[in-house]
Order: sequence, then C-alpha cells, then structure tokens
Amino acid sequence: MMIRRLVQLYAGLFVFGLSTALMVRSDFGLNPWDVFHQGVGDRTPLSFGTVVIVTGAIVLLLWIPLRQRPGVGTISNIIVIGLAADFCLWLIPTADTSPARAAMLAAGIFLNGVATSAYIGAGLGPGPRDGLMTGLAARTGWSIRIVRTGIELTVLAVGWALGGTVGIGTILYAVTIGPIVHRTLPVFTIRSEQARPVRDGLIRSE
Repeated sequence: MMIRRLVQLYAGLFVFGLSTALMVRSDFGLNPWDVFHQGVGDRTPLSFGTVVIVTGAIVLLLWIPLRQRPGVGTISNIIVIGLAADFCLWLIPTADTSPARAAMLAAGIFLNGVATSAYIGAGLGPGPRDGLMTGLAARTGWSIRIVRTGIELTVLAVGWALGGTVGIGTILYAVTIGPIVHRTLPVFTIRSEQARPVRDGLIRSE
C-alpha cells in the first residue's frame, strides 16, 4: 500500500510540474500562484522552478504559527514540482502557432487537475499552499472559499504587477480546475484501511 502511495505521489507531482510547463509555454495565462512564480522569476536570476521551490519553503514556514504539520508529501511537493517544471520547460519548445498553444493550454489545465487529485489522493500530506489555506481557515474561522479566494487574488495581483502572464488561460483554469479535481479525486483516493467483518466478529484490514 505504501509503495502505491509513494508512486502515485511522485507521479502526480511530476505531472503537476509538466502541466505547469505546458501552461507557461502556451503563453495564454497561468494559474494565480504560477503568475506569481513567473513574475518573481522575471525580476530575479532564479529559474521558474527555483522560485516555485523557494516560495513553497517560505509558505511552509507560515505553517508554524498555524500549527500545521507537514507530511512527506508536503516536503516532496516543494521540491519535486519545481524540479519537474524546470526540466519540462527545458524539454518543451515554445509553440509557434495559436492552435498548438491552445492545445498546450488545454493539456496543461487537464493534467494539472489530474495531478492534483493524484498527489492529494495519495494521502501523504497536503501541498504547502493547500496547508496555508486550510490552516488560515481553521485559525480565523473564515470559510475555505473566502480564504482561498483572498490568497489567490493576492498572489495573482502581485504576480501580475511583477510581469507574470495573466490571460484567458487564467480564467479557464479558475473555472475548470474545480470540476476536473471533483471528477478525478475519487479515482485516485487511496484509503488507509479497507475493513470488513469476519466470522469471529472482529474487523480485519486487508
């Protein structure tokens, strides 16, 4: 069971980095956090993936006052997505035509949703940004919707001001990522125990 969890976790994180690279190469707009990552990367000598890693590490530090506990998936999220994004950006060329860019965008959004379901479904710890959202909601009493919207609008505004790409892809991501994750998360969710009653009245885990 743990081997399956780890394989699903790291496959999901790699595909998440791939999906990010596809959206960057489409140049049609990024999700709010990647607008921020790209904006910071444009203003510093850091690569896109390095900014992802550094940002994730800083966000993780914000967990301390929120009393959130990271898992192996949390730490892996910080490192693997950034490395995968840089590798895929090196591997994938810039598209020359609008149809190719549109295909990259569509593939990037879809794979991002599937990858999110895969690494969350592995159950080895949330990503640093997800934990920040749930931690703030728990500490403030505000709804997840309000906290997430507030965080993402903030990083979107800062990233846009720094030169990150905001466009139709940003809007499409916002309206489609939820339904994609909703549909695919049950497929990838791994339950820690599958129990059934046996003849002696005890519950045995398989």
